Amino acid sequence: MRISITASLILAAAMGLSACSEKAQNEAGEAANAITSDAAATIDNAAADVANIGADAVGAAENAADRTGDAIENGAKAVKAGAANTLDAAGDKLKEGAADARKGS
Repeated sequence: MRISITASLILAAAMGLSACSEKAQNEAGEAANAITSDAAATIDNAAADVANIGADAVGAAENAADRTGDAIENGAKAVKAGAANTLDAAGDKLKEGAADARKGS
């Protein structure tokens, strides 16, 4: 939208200056070129900003995936440790039961 407004202003200025002196026309042409350059620079900056946002989003997604993977790994380790502790406790109970059974016989 900004470009269409700029283009409209340049066209209006060019039409208004068609009856002006050559010097005035040259100055108007230089001004139009400057406006066009500014508009192009603004578009380039906006495109770069959009590209950076995309890169930032990818980086954030990668970080989230890494944290998720770490959480899953930590959870698996906790489950493994819990299972090992449960098996150790069950083994101890079986040993106690066997010892009690020998005493009772």
